[in-house]
Amino acid sequence: MKIHRLISILLLVESRGSIKANELAEKLEVSERTIYRDIDTLCEAGIPLTTTTGPKGGVQLMDGYSTGISNLNDEDYINLYLSGIGVQPVKESNMSIKLSNTLMKLQNNMPTKLSNNLETLKNRFHFDESPWWGKENKLLNIDMLLLSVFKSRVIAITYRKFNGESSKRLVHPYGIVVKQLDWYLIGYCVQGKKVKTFKCERIVKADITVEEFEILNDFSLQDYWTISQQSFVQTCVETEYYPVQLKIPKIHTELLSEFEIICIDEKEDELLATINMYGFDHALENISYIEIIEPLELRSSINHSLLQILKKYNRP
Repeated sequence: MKIHRLISILLLVESRGSIKANELAEKLEVSERTIYRDIDTLCEAGIPLTTTTGPKGGVQLMDGYSTGISNLNDEDYINLYLSGIGVQPVKESNMSIKLSNTLMKLQNNMPTKLSNNLETLKNRFHFDESPWWGKENKLLNIDMLLLSVFKSRVIAITYRKFNGESSKRLVHPYGIVVKQLDWYLIGYCVQGKKVKTFKCERIVKADITVEEFEILNDFSLQDYWTISQQSFVQTCVETEYYPVQLKIPKIHTELLSEFEIICIDEKEDELLATINMYGFDHALENISYIEIIEPLELRSSINHSLLQILKKYNRP
């Protein structure tokens, strides 16, 4: 979004003093032509940016002018970065409040034109993190977890497993991963003696200790998460494999878009598709509206259910 890019340009220019247009373009993943258009927009809004050529040239603010970015502290930059990479703050958490305060600092020092643009964004875009149905995830200790990650402090947690059992752990918090509104703490578990993944909503209590730790030099949060995801998917494939063969008219191939397809064979105007439905019960609930060829136990069960329904409708 353009307004975010304009703010990023201001942050980079004032923090560096001078920065070349091609470097701005590379960091913001746009063309140099777009950067120069953005600079023109900022100048029209009353921000005195200048450009100079040569080895020491670049984009800079006129001497004596400040956008107010100097008022930002370390936490402000952290919150702006997290927001920039798509980490949505948990509503009513300290992280959310601090991000709002950071944006207010920026807005208070912006020219009227840019400030009005921000107000328009606030009024016309709304982010709703609550689900349509079911229980909303509550991250009661998220601020404590974030602080332990930033400060590299060992944290004592009480963790509730999926089956309801609770256990106490000492964890070296290496990082946090946010995937589709679910938050995960990645850290070395002292009791388990290995790096583990903890779902943040299951951390019912968290206390930061005074003990500090160091992350192993060869540890990469991104690599760990990628490998653990691949392992999780492979485990699901091995333990939850239930192939079902369906017959579908070619004009209704969109019906396959929501399934994990194993293979497809074309038969004139029809498709014979084999999909993984993970288990008998899951298949019974989700594909009774499509003609099933195999397995016979599933086909027979659906046939029986349909006959029972017809009996109800055939009553006088």
